[in-house]
Amino acid sequence: MQKNTPNIAKNESGIKRLPRAILCSLKGYQAAWRYESGFRQYAVIAALLSPASLYIAQSLTHWFILIGCLLFLLFAELLNTAVEAISDATTPEYNELIGRAKDVGSAGVFTAILFAVLVWGLSIYQFFA
Repeated sequence: MQKNTPNIAKNESGIKRLPRAILCSLKGYQAAWRYESGFRQYAVIAALLSPASLYIAQSLTHWFILIGCLLFLLFAELLNTAVEAISDATTPEYNELIGRAKDVGSAGVFTAILFAVLVWGLSIYQFFA
């Protein structure tokens, strides 16, 4: 369990805020890796596919799209994880609105998966065609 420390990032402004904001973001990545198997799975997939993108990409723009859809998937999973964490912290009992929020978050991840499969599938097809 994490210590309850105040979020002092809000108290700073400008460039002074940046180091604390980066630290909070790194803690977020660490928590997602530690507690979310979905994030770990998608991160491993992204790590494995990233080198392949250098061979498959037909241009720099194409490479950015291949990498971008993997990052979009990780982004969607991070947001879904945040929704689930705040929902679970709110109440242990079933709540229709919380259930709906979790389902919508899951749908966001599924949309990102479909996008990645479409982009990568088409790119691989074009590479071997």
